[in-house]
Amino acid sequence: MVNPNKEKSLQDLMARLGVREEDIEEKFIRSQGPGGMNVNKISSCVYLRHIPTGIEVKCQQERYQALNRFLARRLLLKKIEASILGKLSE
Repeated sequence: MVNPNKEKSLQDLMARLGVREEDIEEKFIRSQGPGGMNVNKISSCVYLRHIPTGIEVKCQQERYQALNRFLARRLLLKKIEASILGKLSE
């Protein structure tokens, strides 16, 4: 589903920000909205929470759980990075 180069760049960003997989709480939720039977059967919505900072994201952009996991992690890391940069500018 996800390009290996994009997956590697995500792992590199995690390492640069000091985010570990153990620090991320992950849940899968059934998506809401139109989508027919796929929405009713598959938990493709991904919820992530970064435990040390308390930052939470939820992603149900795509139909596939694997792609939503990638997108949610990328969004979470961007929020963590913005939080870190905000603290540095104070």
